[in-house]
Amino acid sequence: MLSLPHFLSAPCLVLLSLLSQHSIADVVKPALIEISANTNGHVDIEIRASIEALLTGINGRYKNTKESPNANQYDQLRKLESKNLELEFAKFKLPLLQEIVLKDDKSNIISLTIKSINIPEPGYTKVPRISLITLSAQLNREAQSLRWYYPLEFGDNAVRLRQVNEAKGKWHWSEWQWLRKDQFSEAFSLSEIFTKRPLHQIIFEYIDIGFKHILPMGLDHILFILGLFLLNTQLKPLIQQATLFTIAHTITLGLSINGIISLPATIVEPLIALSIAYVGIENIFVSKLSHLRLLVVFLFGLIHGMGFASALADFNMPDTTFIITLISFNVGVELGQFTIIALAYFSITHWFKDNDWYHSAIVIPASILISLIGLYWAVERLNLL
Repeated sequence: MLSLPHFLSAPCLVLLSLLSQHSIADVVKPALIEISANTNGHVDIEIRASIEALLTGINGRYKNTKESPNANQYDQLRKLESKNLELEFAKFKLPLLQEIVLKDDKSNIISLTIKSINIPEPGYTKVPRISLITLSAQLNREAQSLRWYYPLEFGDNAVRLRQVNEAKGKWHWSEWQWLRKDQFSEAFSLSEIFTKRPLHQIIFEYIDIGFKHILPMGLDHILFILGLFLLNTQLKPLIQQATLFTIAHTITLGLSINGIISLPATIVEPLIALSIAYVGIENIFVSKLSHLRLLVVFLFGLIHGMGFASALADFNMPDTTFIITLISFNVGVELGQFTIIALAYFSITHWFKDNDWYHSAIVIPASILISLIGLYWAVERLNLL
């Protein structure tokens, strides 16, 4: 029979002892928490954790359950059927709700209740049994953010938040936060989907979105407005055309967002480019504003409105304030257009409009450039390049 040398026997016995202890120990895992905030104000919190570890105080201080003085008690709980372990957990429900904290950006503590407990059957006892504890709460829709607290005595935890709009099938996940200290999480934003903002905040936000969609983001719309601008030396007809353009695109924008009309971007985008080319070309051959021009501006406004709709689809327009949101967006667009007109008028037209060379030296070269850019974009958007 082979035997170990005497000087190796003691260390090997120690090693075997450690391995045997480790082999029947469960690894202490952090709790995984997912907070779901629905736009109806309902919040569900799913906690995936070892109930046995919670009941015996085995937390992140230990690498495995055998390191805890309560290891034997843990092992006994691990053998229980799920219904019996749930009975044991009943006495822990109150401490759990008293220690866990969810609060909003105004430091209001959100009342939590236990919605359900799902405990798997013991199964293979060498693998930690992870149970699902679901909490529920009701949250004010004006909340801007949430912070989460899970006491260190319960263990380490990783937490993330999901904003859900079930009606629209939209959701937004935050990044995970790993909490290893006895402290609150960083604030989880609710503004992407959940938060029902005050009306004035929505109005100013969508005015800002509309303005930025023109300046500086809307180069095609800027060129179209400049094309309208070049044919006039007076502010009043310019503002009339811009307003008519806004009325037209408001109509198709509202209809498109509500799904009443729909044209694919492969048609809308080339048409927008062609509208830019048209006003540039018309400026070369026409010297003054006509009623036909006003009709053309209105028709092109209808086309541009469908282009606005595709851009606005990226934003979560509130259903309850749709009309106000739509008007606010278009006010922003109108302000952006007026800004372009004002900048162009007071930097060029105001100073040079009475010169004989104004049309030949400014209007025609600029219109040629605008029409060429419009034609290039049309060809590019038709995938002809």
